[in-house]
Amino acid sequence: MTVSSLSEPGRARTIGATGPVLTVDGLHITVSGGRAEAVRDVSFTVYAGEAVGVVGESGSGKTLTCRSLLGVLPPGCEVSAGSAVLAGADSDGTSSASASAAGASSAGASGASASAAGKASLASASLGRASARKSSGGRSGGRSGGKSSGGTSSAGTDLTALDRRQWERLRGVELGAVFQDPASYLNPALTVGRQLAEPLRVRFGLKRARAHERAVELFASVGLRDPADVYHRYPHELSGGMLQRVLIAIAVACDPRLLVADEATTALDTVVQAEVLDLLAQLRDERGLALLLVTHDLAVVAEVTDRVLVFYAGEIVEDGPTQDVVHRPAHPYTAALLRVASLGDWNRRELAVIPGRPPEAGEAPVGCRFADRCAFAEDRCRTEPVPLTATADGRRVRCVRAAELALSPPPLQEVPA
Repeated sequence: MTVSSLSEPGRARTIGATGPVLTVDGLHITVSGGRAEAVRDVSFTVYAGEAVGVVGESGSGKTLTCRSLLGVLPPGCEVSAGSAVLAGADSDGTSSASASAAGASSAGASGASASAAGKASLASASLGRASARKSSGGRSGGRSGGKSSGGTSSAGTDLTALDRRQWERLRGVELGAVFQDPASYLNPALTVGRQLAEPLRVRFGLKRARAHERAVELFASVGLRDPADVYHRYPHELSGGMLQRVLIAIAVACDPRLLVADEATTALDTVVQAEVLDLLAQLRDERGLALLLVTHDLAVVAEVTDRVLVFYAGEIVEDGPTQDVVHRPAHPYTAALLRVASLGDWNRRELAVIPGRPPEAGEAPVGCRFADRCAFAEDRCRTEPVPLTATADGRRVRCVRAAELALSPPPLQEVPA
């Protein structure tokens, strides 16, 4: 699939840059009004141009973690400790790179400046609607009693300390997001073209004709056929795959450095899923876009991501290069997930399961949280907390027996023709 370039004059990223875009440190998230802890001591870094997969069972904390990075935690949930620093971004939604680019653009061609401004409007308008529906009491999912400065420092912006107004300026400009069920993020009473063009006119004062033109350009850039016709369509007239492309255009319109995709391909058929994943891969290549991909589909993770975070019961239990983790898992839970998914084992007739159930939010076993379901557990696994420990091959594993276990999933096979 060929998709036209989305890059804008003066807004090009440095492809191949290796600096961190996001640094999460010691993140804790509570639910039920602070009575139970659903995410505990989560730390990881996402680098420019890197695709990081986030996997785990339902209720493992992966979606809560990613929604906290967007300020759209559900009611009753809040960040109770830790930080999530977006490097180089200010709470007014600008970075040093984008500020310089904006100056160059305005000094040169006004059309390029208007186009970049239009992209900012699209992303912030969509995520603003998502925030209004999903945040509680005007909060944006940040830590209560956040810093009055919005957490901004020379290192970047602490996303856990932003108020609602600061979030509205930041979303879409430095952070983009694509969610499952794209129809729920669009107004059914307005055409999709108007939902793209209207924010351009209101926020940036674009003329009607220019706003229409820019919306059609964005539709074309994400591979929508006949974008001029799509402009006049209502959400119910478009397929799920087309709606997801509309949301991707919104999410990347302002050239964000980090895109969070939360189950973005789950509801799509296999062919459309592959096309959407190809589009995301192309955006990474063109822009150096960092991607945080939340999914239940381990086959997608194995195909698309560079690194994977495995969540269990609110903790990261394994973090490492995707191919190493898929082919040589170091944590018993990762190996169990791979056996259940049985990647490439198309001839299998019996369904593998993981016995038992994960602990509920608020249940805090003293030792390993997977111990009661683990075939390799020993007494020491249950008697003391298990830290996330760096290994010799560059991974992090939360298992006291990781060095002595030889775990392997079923062998991967080619997809049958």
